[in-house]
Amino acid sequence: MTTKANCSSAKGKTGQDSNASGEQQGDMKWWQLSLVGVGCTIGTGYFLGSTIGIKTTGPSIVFSFVLAALGTYIVYNLLAKMTAADPQEGSFCYYANKAFGRWAGFSCGWNYWSSNILIMGSQLTALSLLSQFWFPKVPLWLFASGFAIVSIVVVLLGTKGFDRVENILAVIKTAAIVMFIIIAICAVCGWFGLAGAKPPSFPNTFNELFPKGLKGFWTSLIYAFYAFGGIEVIGLMAMQLKKKEDAPKAGTIMLLVLTIIYVVSLGLAVTMISLGAFSEKESPFVSALDSYHLAFFPHVFNGAIIIAGFSTMTASLFGVTNLLVTLSNDGNAPALFMQKIKKFKDLPLPSLGLGALGLLGSIITALLLPGKIYEYITTSAGILLLYNWAFIILSSFKILENKMWSKITAVFGLLLILAAVSGTLLEKEIRPGFFISLLFIVIIGLAAVFMKFKVWNKNKAMAAKASKSGLD
Repeated sequence: MTTKANCSSAKGKTGQDSNASGEQQGDMKWWQLSLVGVGCTIGTGYFLGSTIGIKTTGPSIVFSFVLAALGTYIVYNLLAKMTAADPQEGSFCYYANKAFGRWAGFSCGWNYWSSNILIMGSQLTALSLLSQFWFPKVPLWLFASGFAIVSIVVVLLGTKGFDRVENILAVIKTAAIVMFIIIAICAVCGWFGLAGAKPPSFPNTFNELFPKGLKGFWTSLIYAFYAFGGIEVIGLMAMQLKKKEDAPKAGTIMLLVLTIIYVVSLGLAVTMISLGAFSEKESPFVSALDSYHLAFFPHVFNGAIIIAGFSTMTASLFGVTNLLVTLSNDGNAPALFMQKIKKFKDLPLPSLGLGALGLLGSIITALLLPGKIYEYITTSAGILLLYNWAFIILSSFKILENKMWSKITAVFGLLLILAAVSGTLLEKEIRPGFFISLLFIVIIGLAAVFMKFKVWNKNKAMAAKASKSGLD
């Protein structure tokens, strides 16, 4: 969610009346958006977060990803339809504002900023855990500090050429998964020695597919949805399409490719080793091939994930920095955050500083809770993303003139989101993530109430008074 790769730095308004001009002309073709979307969506949430899902439900994690893909398709399809009918830079936040009022656009923008802060924390923790593969005795918080500092330095150096590098690293992420699939198929076919490990076994009974029962399956949904996180940012990038009506097609192809990659790779992983062999501190794909003693694979694969994950986290930092500037321009954040410093390539340092504080919070948490930080942050980040997805579906009910079948699928999408969120309450280990997300929602809600009565109503009254004076 990962706001992933260079997608998170896509420019866009947060949904107020100021962005009513939606006639932006792009030159991107639908297949280009599909490819960018694939690279942007694959992130450390899939490379590492899927391990937690596997340990939670076992081989049935494949079905979790199929359901998550279906829910993601429903959300994106509705967002794409709204984009095609009324192209706006603010995308999902604009439509929330249009459907329910300014409080919704405000809440949507800040919820998205908060989820990205947590996603950065999740990525930062994932990078630190993956680095412990080589240096197991180095504390988690020390790795987190190093990655955070380098990421901030990269942002301070400017963004020239960054998008091109991001595209290359997106290819690296995808290539890493394809490499695993090819090697795993060779292993399953018996082309590698088993070195004493049990041969691949395909589950064919209910207990083998659902070793943790339906409760475990329910709980695992949040990690499957989290792996598809970032789809709302593709909605923002749909503004760059030459033909806005191609947005649904681009999303459909993108999700089809992602689902095939995810399901095939995970399906192979869960058949190659026992459930207990997976570790939250290691990618499931590295664990799956461990017994085959392919000396190069763990190091190459781990290195590829760290490089790509770092680029994702850095791009996310760009994204939250730009988003806060936009919130400030729309009057939904203090004016301080729109200030840019010429000496630092016109970077909005106050906005960057707040994002850096979010990274600091992750480092402190890694120091205090080194054993559980990844589960907590990943869970809460995934839930906050799903809150925005629910906003997209609810907005579509008021904006689009959907036929009955579209309404039924939209309701089904809401039920899938509800299932993913509520499933986090069933598992004691990840339940704190739900309450963390709830805390963010309460804070944003209180801020929206404050803005309504102390700022927006006051501004509206002043505008009305000025208008009346002009008429007089």
